[in-house]
Amino acid sequence: MSLFGGGRTPGPEEDQSSQQGPVRVGLEDGRTAYRPGDEVAGTVSWEVPGDTSPEDASTRAPTQAEVRLAWYTVGRGDRDTEIVASQALEAPGVSDRRSFRFRLPDGPYSFSGKLISLVWTVEAVLEPGSRAGRADLVVSPTGKEVRLQTEPEGPPGPKGKEAG
Repeated sequence: MSLFGGGRTPGPEEDQSSQQGPVRVGLEDGRTAYRPGDEVAGTVSWEVPGDTSPEDASTRAPTQAEVRLAWYTVGRGDRDTEIVASQALEAPGVSDRRSFRFRLPDGPYSFSGKLISLVWTVEAVLEPGSRAGRADLVVSPTGKEVRLQTEPEGPPGPKGKEAG
């Protein structure tokens, strides 16, 4: 399912580097950590059976292909998503490989908290059939996911003591 509607994209718990679907997204040099303003580059590739079952859109040759830079939230509550940039891939073939390049914006940063996380991704989608693949990445000033603390760090204070 595409992250933004339609078919299937691997979930955040799945290993993005070993996608086994018809659509694969590879980041240049296997890099997954970026800073705001960095360029994200890589390739998308796919192989679809091609018209083996005209009734089944997932087996038909693609008529449209697009690669997107986006972020989404996971955790409690509603899922938020935003497509930051996209590139249409003209005249997609049944088997194809294309390059992409995006410039990352200043934010939001990738973060992980107790209740919600924000994840950046590059997603490729083929139509018809909403066939999709993606590669998740981290965007922050340090290149590491920001960890939200629910309690202050440091040794815990005394508990259960009554003033005497």
